Amino acid sequence: MNLPNKITISRIILIPIFVILMLVPFSWGELMLGDYILPVNHLVGAILFILAASTDWVDGHYARKYNMVTNLGKFLDPLADKLLVSAALIVLIDLDLMYNQSWIAIVIISREFAVTGLRLVLAGTGEVVAADILGKIKMWAQIVAISALLLHNIPFVLISFPFANITLWIALVFTVWSGWDYFAKNKTVFINSK
Repeated sequence: MNLPNKITISRIILIPIFVILMLVPFSWGELMLGDYILPVNHLVGAILFILAASTDWVDGHYARKYNMVTNLGKFLDPLADKLLVSAALIVLIDLDLMYNQSWIAIVIISREFAVTGLRLVLAGTGEVVAADILGKIKMWAQIVAISALLLHNIPFVLISFPFANITLWIALVFTVWSGWDYFAKNKTVFINSK
C-alpha cells in the first residue's frame, strides 16, 4: 500500500476519535468569548476534524505529484470523505448545532450514499471514477461549513454574522449540483442496464 492510501486510511481512523471528542462530555473546561461559550472538547474535536479533512488534499497532491494514483486510492479517497462528512453531520445534529436544519444533513448524506451506489455500479462494469473538480469544490464547501458549525460559528457569532449558516447553504447547493452532474455524466449506466 502506497503512502497516499495510508494517509487516506488515517483519515478514516481519525473519525471515531473525532466523534468521541465531540460527544463524550469531557470536563476540559470552556472558553468564554464575550457571552459565548465553546467547550474545549468541541474546539479540540473541530481542530481534529479540520486536520482529518486536510489529509484529503495531502493524499491527492502526493499521489498526483509522484504518480501514485491507484484504483484503490480512487475508491478509498471519496469513501473516507463521505464517512468523515457523514459522521460530522450526525454529530452536529446530536449537539443541536445545525440551526434546526437537519434536513440539510439528510440531503447531503443521501447524496453521498447515492453517488457511492453509482460508483459501485460503475465499478461492476470495470470503471473506477475519481472525483472531478465539482466534487472537490463540494467537499471543501462541506468542510468549511461543518468546521464553522463545530466551532459554534465562533468568531463570527461575536459580530452577529451567520457565517456557519451561509456556508451550510453553499455546501448544500454544491452537494446537489455535483450529485446531479455525477449522475448526468454517467446516465448511460442506467440506459444500458438490463
